Amino acid sequence: MLDFIKKYRIFIGTFLLFSIITISLFYNVLKPGKTLPIYNPADVNPELVDSTVQYIAREHKIADFSFTNQNGKTITQKDYEGKIYVADFFFTTCGSICPIMTTNMVDVQKAFLNNPKVMLLSHTVTPEIDSVPVLKKYALEKGVADSKWNLVTGDKKDIYSMARKSYLAVKLGKPSELYDMVHTENFVLVDAEKRVRGFYDGTKKEEIKRLIDDINWLLENDKK
Repeated sequence: MLDFIKKYRIFIGTFLLFSIITISLFYNVLKPGKTLPIYNPADVNPELVDSTVQYIAREHKIADFSFTNQNGKTITQKDYEGKIYVADFFFTTCGSICPIMTTNMVDVQKAFLNNPKVMLLSHTVTPEIDSVPVLKKYALEKGVADSKWNLVTGDKKDIYSMARKSYLAVKLGKPSELYDMVHTENFVLVDAEKRVRGFYDGTKKEEIKRLIDDINWLLENDKK
């Protein structure tokens, strides 16, 4: 047996190498590729979706918007046109999950600081408290990069509409208060075509890693 192996060692070695390469190629071809779903209102927990859009099962896109950022600048959908971005909802006086979410959003900001194709958008759910000066102070304290990340305020009705009709990410507040909202820990990933591609728990580091991985995937597959 040893003599046989020695005699045909070159053939055996070549055959084994060919087999390994062939199996690897077949594995790479046949293994399921990574994909990201496209979310519509009908796919999401109804508690987070306005009743007027819960039936929509296809072609959902983020609606046009107009808010004011931490620098007093008007921010609209045109500022995010063709961009991949992460949206969330918060308020500056929140002492529970908001500080954790903001810290984790800073990590996302760092990961794409030099990539102009990726942006961030945080909406206050208490615009009556979070004025432009308040948002500016918060932005400076938290290390917000103005070119990358907008903290926005505006009419509460408009924020409510975006939260529950577009981003599908906010629960109803007190029934007695018009347009009252309870923000969640959700970070919402939006692609360059204004479609919702993912929801992530903004309080968990492993979810932030998944979010960053998914953004990188979108950057490589932004036409799919």
